[in-house]
Amino acid sequence: MSDFFLQSDRAFPLVMGILNVTPDSFSDGGLFEQKEASLKHVRDMIDAGVDIIDIGGESTRPGAKAVSVAEELQRVIPVIEAIRTETDIPVSIDTSKAQVMREAVVAGASVINDVRALQEEGALQAAAELPVPVVLMHMQGQPRTMQEHPEYNNVVEDVCEFLRNRVQACEQAGISRDRLIVDPGFGFGKTLQHNLSLFRHIPELKQQLDLPVLIGVSRKSMIGAVLDIPVEERMPASVALAGLAAWMGADIIRAHDVRETCQAVKMCGSVKESE
Repeated sequence: MSDFFLQSDRAFPLVMGILNVTPDSFSDGGLFEQKEASLKHVRDMIDAGVDIIDIGGESTRPGAKAVSVAEELQRVIPVIEAIRTETDIPVSIDTSKAQVMREAVVAGASVINDVRALQEEGALQAAAELPVPVVLMHMQGQPRTMQEHPEYNNVVEDVCEFLRNRVQACEQAGISRDRLIVDPGFGFGKTLQHNLSLFRHIPELKQQLDLPVLIGVSRKSMIGAVLDIPVEERMPASVALAGLAAWMGADIIRAHDVRETCQAVKMCGSVKESE
């Protein structure tokens, strides 16, 4: 599975389709709580060309309520198991909880995507014991309060330093470097200017960290702040940013609008490949 992420000569980024089985996610909360609705959405994303399905059972939007381990498991495990009865599409589990990581991988998940970069109790050990790739994301603060007063000396350098430290912690815990992917964490404890600066420096992030980079800006508040539009109108700008990220060397694009995103990254990759 790690080789799947580390094809340095791949022109097209992988597209990670978002499936939130939550009542309160910022963009699609409540739409896919029922298993049949989730499966239909998965089928639609596969038809649209998705490479990975990212399943989350707890919203990390600012102000969202915490979810217990039991409730998160109840939301995600039946969906992962149901997906596995239909398809072998790679499934990512979007969680920070060690027990959810373990049970999700047993159920058929093949990637861990952690917004807290394995800093929660037991998460680092769990990831070390599970033979799957791990996405380490940067976040300043915690989801409930992260947008109150985000501050950096230099957002690019500070994010790189945090991620380097987490990579080192992973390697010391026995997680090989070839299992790691990094995510600068757009919108997680960052102002609009922080987000724009990070995006502009995607090539520098890749160069400094020397790891596959996941970019997730789909429908996020940075788009709303620039264009002054609500979340339901942010698809065109999200796809534009996906194309830019693809051009700048992103390895994985996390997206709500899978069909449009797949088309955008394929066009960008085709131009980059042309002579």
